[in-house]
Amino acid sequence: MPSREEILGKLRDGIVIFDIDGVKKAAEEAMKMGISPTEAIMEGLSKGMDIVGEKYSRNEYFLAELIMAGETMKEAMSVLKPYMEKGDVPKIGTVVIGTVLGDLHDIGKNILATLLTAAGFNVIDLGVDVPPEKFVEAVKEHKADIVAMSALLTTTMVNMKGVIDALVKEGIRNKVRVIVGGAPLTDEFARQIGADACGKDAVEGVNICRKWMEEKRRT
Repeated sequence: MPSREEILGKLRDGIVIFDIDGVKKAAEEAMKMGISPTEAIMEGLSKGMDIVGEKYSRNEYFLAELIMAGETMKEAMSVLKPYMEKGDVPKIGTVVIGTVLGDLHDIGKNILATLLTAAGFNVIDLGVDVPPEKFVEAVKEHKADIVAMSALLTTTMVNMKGVIDALVKEGIRNKVRVIVGGAPLTDEFARQIGADACGKDAVEGVNICRKWMEEKRRT
């Protein structure tokens, strides 16, 4: 019978090499052994995603590999989810994420959502073509710490300001950090619309969100 360390290693390495069947089997073994879902995620899957992120940063992996790692992560999470619902799995923060009104692109958003989940965030994914009022409702309902918005078109990125304006109007803008992302976006654009940051890719986006939550815990 494999040891605890071996099973966690299988979860970690399976993410790195996109072994969907292997990580599902390792996740099942972890639950049978009595490893907590939190440990399986943080000491196995999350460490694997960290390695994938490092490889991406070094240009050893590219967008296709990020997508494959994300899909592998999802399959493992499908095994762990029923056990997570039974127990109290602590989260480091809540992120409301969505592609803004008029935009149907979701690859970048989905990768970020998967990486945030792996990092220990509670992710509320609103999908695509999301109007400002839906972002506001989700922030209120889930007491979100962060709003993450995505856009791939220059014609829809302007709708990000509508979300920020809606948060201001509802008096909750000061309660959340806002990060935006997408191919046409820049740091300057983020500043112009009143966002707190622009992530150049999903890996940087997760690092920014992690940093914000660390800062929040220290205050």
